Amino acid sequence: MSVRFRAAFALLASALCFGSANGQRTKEPVPFVLGVSERIQSYALNEERVLNVYLPLGYAADTAGAYPVIYLLDGSADEDFIHVSGAVQFASYPWITWVQPSIVVGIANVDRKRDLTFPTSVAKDKEQFPTTGGSAAFMRFIGDELIPFIDGNYRTGPDRMLIGQSLGGLFATEVLFERPELFTRYLIVSPSLWWDDGSLLKLAPAFAADRASVPQSVFIAVGKEGKGMVGPAKQLAALVRKQPGIRVGYKYLPEFDHANPLHRAVMEGFRWMGEK
Repeated sequence: MSVRFRAAFALLASALCFGSANGQRTKEPVPFVLGVSERIQSYALNEERVLNVYLPLGYAADTAGAYPVIYLLDGSADEDFIHVSGAVQFASYPWITWVQPSIVVGIANVDRKRDLTFPTSVAKDKEQFPTTGGSAAFMRFIGDELIPFIDGNYRTGPDRMLIGQSLGGLFATEVLFERPELFTRYLIVSPSLWWDDGSLLKLAPAFAADRASVPQSVFIAVGKEGKGMVGPAKQLAALVRKQPGIRVGYKYLPEFDHANPLHRAVMEGFRWMGEK
């Protein structure tokens, strides 16, 4: 046996021994579970809806603890549910405490262009969004069916947050204006307030007339997305600031465009909400 062959054989044997000693599977793989999926029948929408639910560390159905709930639009598993749940986990660590340990309810989409928009008079909107105009029914689903379902099946407290981006931000703004009492906190990212020629910002918010419905806080963020997006977002922040009793935050994120600000905006919103 040549010296070169003996050296190669020794190296191979060493690698095999090392792999055998350090790289063997000790047990069969098991699923890594992030949360649960629920299916509920909506009478407001006349269809079944899927919910993805993240439960914070330490949650147990038989405990006396009550948790805040974060409702996430675009909450499908292949949309924003996983990374926003991770942001909530991070932001609620004891050494961070931007938010309290919270339940996250991701609302999976069926037809987001239908659910997240109100009727429009603009022909171009109708052409691009042929199923548009279902936000009133979707709002009834959330307020009259979804929230009672979550409250009835999970250990929830009175603190509820709504997160929405783009058309989700448009819908979150509509909820803020029409039924602000549904949520105590709003995190609105890149809202599509250009919809229907900006008609939503011309309305008087419900909390302007009913002080009992004033939410605690509203955080608005927008990226470098052009005047049609940035201007209305600033206008929304200024409008809500006029109402006493609401803490309002606004963040411009010039390093992001419309496609990618959500994760950063959520973390900025959580940090802002956690400020004393």
